[in-house]
Amino acid sequence: MSIESIETSRRTTSIHGRRAAADDPQFEDGLADWLASTYGADTLADVYARFAVGEGKLDALMRRAIWKASARSCGSGLQVGSQASFRNIETFEIGANVFIGTGTYIQGRHDGTCIIGNHVWIGPHAYMDARNLILGDYVGWGPGAKVLGSQHTGMPVSEPVITTDLEIRPVRVGAGADIGTNATILPGVSIGEGAIIGAGAVVTTDIPAYAIAAGVPARVLRYRKDA
Repeated sequence: MSIESIETSRRTTSIHGRRAAADDPQFEDGLADWLASTYGADTLADVYARFAVGEGKLDALMRRAIWKASARSCGSGLQVGSQASFRNIETFEIGANVFIGTGTYIQGRHDGTCIIGNHVWIGPHAYMDARNLILGDYVGWGPGAKVLGSQHTGMPVSEPVITTDLEIRPVRVGAGADIGTNATILPGVSIGEGAIIGAGAVVTTDIPAYAIAAGVPARVLRYRKDA
């Protein structure tokens, strides 16, 4: 076969971003309510472990129902991949039509806030320090991308770093922004609406709306505009 016959690129219609919002079947809401009223938070986490790994329809249904039963609030159309896990999910507010990929870990805090907007797509094996995190509507989060929401002060210097106070700083990602594969967002950073963060970037400072930023540390390369 000649390599000249192989397409180098092609364009196709987005699936998740254009998926119409629809109410979940009534029985799913009833199942989530029953789970919430029957099990305590610790016990429900144990129940979740029974369905966390499977790829079947029942596993997917139970993952979705347990997230809905456990979160502070959760919209319809949630999809949770296998091996996705959480901590302090009772602090999560999840919008409608959210996709959470395989192996993703979202770490909340008992006194924190994690808000995930409508139509958000979180790729496989993402890590989110979600102690004070807001993702706007239609945010795309690439596979393996990470956000850190806290860091040790390192003071006094005579102490081991991990024994010094932890400073929790808010991270905000504006609506329609896209975070590239294996990018890292550091504590206290805000990503503007519609911005694009390149693959592997390390974002240490705020990125303006509609900017395209890449590199280590990330810097603005240009701004998005219609052709």
